[in-house]
Amino acid sequence: KQPMYIYNVTMNIDESIHNEWFLWIHKHIQDVLASGSFVSAKLTQVLVEEEMGGVTYSVQYTANSKEDLNDYYTNTAPKLRNESMKKFADKMISFRTELKVVKEFYPPSSHN
Repeated sequence: KQPMYIYNVTMNIDESIHNEWFLWIHKHIQDVLASGSFVSAKLTQVLVEEEMGGVTYSVQYTANSKEDLNDYYTNTAPKLRNESMKKFADKMISFRTELKVVKEFYPPSSHN
């Protein structure tokens, strides 16, 4: 079975746009998923005190393959990134990390 990939986007959001952004990100995640490149997405809040202030979130998109991820970068990402830049400009800072799942571990079953 080929490894899965996680495309992780971490964003620091200025308090002044937080509520608007929070509504927007739900739609944005659906738009990303509509590309067909990912099997699921998880929105998380990063529990960190930022010196710069703001609230930090991370969205983790799971892809079945590197090909699916590359397909997203080529066909969908530029358009969606432009939209978010136009909308939130300097009020949102984001950085992206690509993760390859090496192995998943689970606790031993307690009901043998």
